[in-house]
Amino acid sequence: MNLFVPSFETDQHEEVERKTETHSDGGVWTFKGNKAAKEAASVSMKGILATLIDNCSKNINKTILPLGHGDPSVYPCFHTSVEAENAVVESLRSGAANSYAPGVGILPARRAVANYLNRDLPHKMKSDDIFMTVGCCQGIETMIHVLSNPKANILLPSLVYPLYHSHAIHSLVEIRKYDLLPDQDWEIDLKAVEAIADGNTIAMVITNPHNPCGNVYTYDHLKKVAEMARKLGLMVISDEVYNQTIYGDNPFVPMGIFASISPVVTLGSISKGWLVPGWRIGWIAMNDPSNVFKTTGVVESIKEHLDISPDPSTILQFALPNILEKTEKDFFENNNSILSQNVDFAFDALKDIHCLICPKKPESCTYLLTKLDLSLLEDITGDVDFCMKLAREENLVLLPGEVLGMKNWVRFSIGVERSMLEDAFVRLKGFFARHIKTQVT
Repeated sequence: MNLFVPSFETDQHEEVERKTETHSDGGVWTFKGNKAAKEAASVSMKGILATLIDNCSKNINKTILPLGHGDPSVYPCFHTSVEAENAVVESLRSGAANSYAPGVGILPARRAVANYLNRDLPHKMKSDDIFMTVGCCQGIETMIHVLSNPKANILLPSLVYPLYHSHAIHSLVEIRKYDLLPDQDWEIDLKAVEAIADGNTIAMVITNPHNPCGNVYTYDHLKKVAEMARKLGLMVISDEVYNQTIYGDNPFVPMGIFASISPVVTLGSISKGWLVPGWRIGWIAMNDPSNVFKTTGVVESIKEHLDISPDPSTILQFALPNILEKTEKDFFENNNSILSQNVDFAFDALKDIHCLICPKKPESCTYLLTKLDLSLLEDITGDVDFCMKLAREENLVLLPGEVLGMKNWVRFSIGVERSMLEDAFVRLKGFFARHIKTQVT
């Protein structure tokens, strides 16, 4: 499994001499790599996790625990539904899914997504309101690219999936951060949003359920978000990829309920709920009863962008209706029960790790977010330094909050085997004991 393989060793042939741009005949090579994506890639989660795994030690007798990754599917206790597997097998064997698909996606898949989302919406969407994407990631890329313009800015939460950063940087869109309030169930600071928005703001992004905070926004709070967006003339891009991963008391409320107040773009996929991130099938849904997206040219721009982008697998698109319609509720309930038990264990275990504080027990997603108290540590300069030394000394990989947008926070993945969590907290306790600040009397 790829998550467990550190790159301690490299192929000797990869070390290519790059000291000169001339070739052996004395001529000059006219090509070189484009560095346009360098800044965007610098905030990539994959990059920092690869660095952390490389920082682990092969000289200590401890397996690598990759709790910085958010991919439960690699562990035996998390397995996709039988209905999903059967749907893919049926699609493959039918022979009907071997062709190219339209850029916007095939009609059965788009209709199935509309029906799936419409169960909770007062204003029903049609198949024409749905665009199929290569996972939720292509949805993020598409929306930022189609909205970008020379003076554009986008409002992102202070903690957010880093791909939003990367695509905004790559599209030359200014990023403006709004705060989330940890003491108020990680609600959005609406006054802060209003203060930073202006006439060049293209959208406000929210994540619900929230990755990595693990909260689920209430109906009343989301209504206030919609009312503020209308006042400011903004669309809301609602990332709802974790809508099936909820184990707390707050029910999931889709932002599309409030589309009559302000138009909403919903991004989703089957990656998290069905535990199949490698299948790469997602969607963009236009919750827009007033047809604002059509009159402003957004719909046409999305179609044009998808016409020049890679298409999601036709086999997965053909399978999607059966995946969405036939998977039983107890599949999600069983997965969420495991996550809930893991959260309970990790939240209690943190009581012995005083330098890491979790302001709110998660009720969704697959993470535990903790604030790093540097005042208790002797020789740690920040969250990246904390995670680097932890990887080197304990072969335990956690994700520094700086990657997600907030320094001196640390994210655990709780979507792992219980034995891994237990081992991780034993190592954390030892690491904390070695680095605790000496009290001066």
